[in-house]
Amino acid sequence: MEKPRGILKNIFKTRSLEEIIARSKKDGLEKTLNWYDVLILGISAVIGSGIFVMVGEAACGNAEHVGAGSALVISIILGAIACVFPAFCFAELGSAIPDSGGSYTYTYSTLGEFFAWMMGWVLILEYAISNITVSAAWSGYLMEFLRGFSGVLPNCVTNPPLWLIHDYNTAVVKYQALGLDPAVQIPHIFGVPIALNVPAIFILIVMAYILTRGTIESKRTATLMVIIKMAVIFLFILVGAFYVQPTNWGHNWETFAPNGFEGIAIGAFIIIYAYLGFDALGTTAEETKEPQKALPIAIIGTLIVAALVYAGVALVFTGIVPQSDYGMVNIHAPLAYVAKLIHQDWIAGWISIGALAGLTSVLLVLQFANSRTLFAMARDNFLPKIMKKRHPKYKTPSVIIWSAAISLIILGMFIDMSVATQLAIFGTLTCFIFICLEVIILRKTNPEMVRPFKVPLCPLVPILGILVSVGLMARAIPQLETSVILFPLWLVFGMLIYIIFGYKKNRQAEEKEKMLMQRYMEKARGEENGRQ
Repeated sequence: MEKPRGILKNIFKTRSLEEIIARSKKDGLEKTLNWYDVLILGISAVIGSGIFVMVGEAACGNAEHVGAGSALVISIILGAIACVFPAFCFAELGSAIPDSGGSYTYTYSTLGEFFAWMMGWVLILEYAISNITVSAAWSGYLMEFLRGFSGVLPNCVTNPPLWLIHDYNTAVVKYQALGLDPAVQIPHIFGVPIALNVPAIFILIVMAYILTRGTIESKRTATLMVIIKMAVIFLFILVGAFYVQPTNWGHNWETFAPNGFEGIAIGAFIIIYAYLGFDALGTTAEETKEPQKALPIAIIGTLIVAALVYAGVALVFTGIVPQSDYGMVNIHAPLAYVAKLIHQDWIAGWISIGALAGLTSVLLVLQFANSRTLFAMARDNFLPKIMKKRHPKYKTPSVIIWSAAISLIILGMFIDMSVATQLAIFGTLTCFIFICLEVIILRKTNPEMVRPFKVPLCPLVPILGILVSVGLMARAIPQLETSVILFPLWLVFGMLIYIIFGYKKNRQAEEKEKMLMQRYMEKARGEENGRQ
């Protein structure tokens, strides 16, 4: 009889590639995606919120931090470079470990159970908060679009109460800015203030419905949204190029980068959020026909397309808006502001449509990645068994999809959007650091692993990925004090959950499934030998 292993051996126990593949065959999802579909999903995820939301804040800054100014294009390049290194690492791990868990599963295969749980815990934060912030941005652009029909549509549609189109914290700020008492304006139920961002709730429910119907429906929606938003972005660049004033870029380094390297670094830190999404592509592996080829192409291709598009938009934005006017820019709708500045209001309307399409596609992929990560964690017994239940017709993890959507709706009512964005960025950079580290470790511990794609210049590239991610975090910490406190607290909370509930639950469930998995693997080997 096998001797009981100590707690340290258990929590650092890894899952072999053979176990992962066997599990995905036993309780896996249907393979319906090819490399082109995954690339579309990558573009869907990356080109959206960054273009239509984050560009303004990265360039102009806000009350909490400075911006990059005209040097925004440098921030975009630095953000792309910072992402290239971990992107290569994601491509290697995704091609070698084709599982729906993505970063969570890579960590389980490399560092063991405890670190896998913590990675999953960070991903829950990253994806959840990203969904909330993007849905809030979607709501804002929808209202901007509907206000263009004032006098045509009913006033209740074009100008509804603020508590119906914002989260609680944002509604309070806006009511105070108008000189109104939030306690009076915001309704209460049993003494609890109720603010419902109805458009955000609507789009989250629609995305959950589409995802439930399967990957074919999801990729069709993503393709349509990509066509619309890319057409609008190119329209903005082509028209805006005629209004660019090179003098707005400054006459020397001091005027080009008015806030120096600090502003550029903060801008890069923020713009990384605009690249968020390529890391989610690993969660498509289990549903991709040839993940070994598709994932590297999609991940690297997505970054190249995004960097080129972002640079084009940044040059037009900073070339049109004088730096003296940065304080007046609507950082939540910067491209629409530029269109109105050059008296091309008709473009502003199309920008709203493009933004809605872009943010819709981002939400689709973020909810996809969130549901697949949670699905993988449920299969590893970290979540209730019902969470790994699949839809009887569409074979999608429907319970998790709808559970996550409902949780996002509730959380989105109260969370501070500015802090939420910062937390998502910290989560992303933490994930990048660990993924780069895992490539180095797996090269040492499992050199014989089949790697259809290999990180070039390893371990130099992974080390650079770690250093750049750590550097961006360290540079931004003095300006982002709130998230610096909250993110470690989130990690500590995750550790406590694992110690109190996760470890014991996982051990009990693992013993029950161990024998069944062994039998399944033996059966699979027998069938394979029979075919040979």
